[in-house]
Amino acid sequence: MALTKAKKSDKVKALATELEGSTSAIIGSFKGLTASKDFELRKVIRSAGGHYHVVKNKLAARSAQGTKVEAALQGLKGVSSVAYTSGDPVALAKALSEWVKENAEFTFKLGIVDGKLIQPAEIEQLAKLPGKQELFSKLLFLINSPAQRLVTVLNATGRNLAVVVNQGVQQGKYGAPAAKAEAAPAVEAAPVAEVAAAHVEEAAAGEQPSGAAEPENGTASQAGEAASTEPAEG
Repeated sequence: MALTKAKKSDKVKALATELEGSTSAIIGSFKGLTASKDFELRKVIRSAGGHYHVVKNKLAARSAQGTKVEAALQGLKGVSSVAYTSGDPVALAKALSEWVKENAEFTFKLGIVDGKLIQPAEIEQLAKLPGKQELFSKLLFLINSPAQRLVTVLNATGRNLAVVVNQGVQQGKYGAPAAKAEAAPAVEAAPVAEVAAAHVEEAAAGEQPSGAAEPENGTASQAGEAASTEPAEG
């Protein structure tokens, strides 16, 4: 049943709203595509962050006016469908290219990426490029790599220092100063012991038999006694 002018206008507005934020699109054509295959294709495109519509050529041209994918939807002929995205164009190209390998009913017409038209062969080349997520992963690896290496070096330095210190402790290298410090008092105590021994020897040398101590004083006393025994002169 032919669409009324009002319904055509509504379809144009709805599609124009969806295409407004799109930056990339892939236009295809199909022949003998079953309903189940069509459902599978839509699912594949959604998983890549895209949207899919089977469009009438004139309506598609009108809907795309003023959008970034306008050039790809002008002058289309035959049966056309459009897969479009505002996300990663590589992811969309990869998903479609993989699906087309097993479903020859669908073929590429042309594509557009950020305003630049690309041919079917270029769509396949686009599908071989790394996607945004892969590029981000590589970029993050390059950014984080120097930091990770620095952390590794710092950790290795700390481990090496700990090993050296531990070996020094086991070999007694770090205990030597303490041993010397403990030995120092023994060196200072030696003269004290010698003095004490000298005092003992002196004391032993000064001891006499009982009743004969201090002979000098005893002689003087005897002299006094002798003097006292002599008769006093008249």
